[in-house]
Amino acid sequence: MEKQIWKPGTVLYPVPAVMVSCGNMEQKNIITVAWTGTINTNPPMTYVSIRPERHSYELIKESGEFVINLVTKDLTYACDFCGVRSGRDVDKFTEMHLTAKKGEKVDCPIILESPVNIECKVKEIVPLGSHHMFLAEVVSVSVSEKYFDKTGKFHLNRSKPICYSHGGYFTLGEQVGSFGYSVRKKDTPKTGTKQRKRRSGKKQRQK
Repeated sequence: MEKQIWKPGTVLYPVPAVMVSCGNMEQKNIITVAWTGTINTNPPMTYVSIRPERHSYELIKESGEFVINLVTKDLTYACDFCGVRSGRDVDKFTEMHLTAKKGEKVDCPIILESPVNIECKVKEIVPLGSHHMFLAEVVSVSVSEKYFDKTGKFHLNRSKPICYSHGGYFTLGEQVGSFGYSVRKKDTPKTGTKQRKRRSGKKQRQK
């Protein structure tokens, strides 16, 4: 298989597209971020990388807080709008008919329409070049009750979450595996044949 050699670049796709809310209930804003992810389990840590010239950069730097709001198919239009329009010029909550609710552990708002709201407190700001990375600890998580089943299990996939890849927004496709399935014990063909014979014999006895 032939390969083309490209110059170094950020081609790790797809990535989550999230709406990051910041500021406070009086001076609030939303910025769309693709450079985000999990960096630690205990304590739970995450990050967002933002260009210093963005309006939200100063809001997060001053408050030391932000909320990562996961995006669904129904929120894709709002997500894109919040990424191309500046909070200096428009109230994005009002323009996109989004509901702002004060966070449980932070003063900035969560987006109520989002299925998952991850409240964060900044631990460190790392200048990297074009972007500065806000390393943060997760201090609270809110999840929508509509995506719980009768057993209490949360099903995020039912919200139709989206990802971002090379300028496009995409919904997730079919599940092709689950964690650990590559090493999970499977029935051998011989065992499977015996089981089918037992089931067949049982049916014949029932007749």
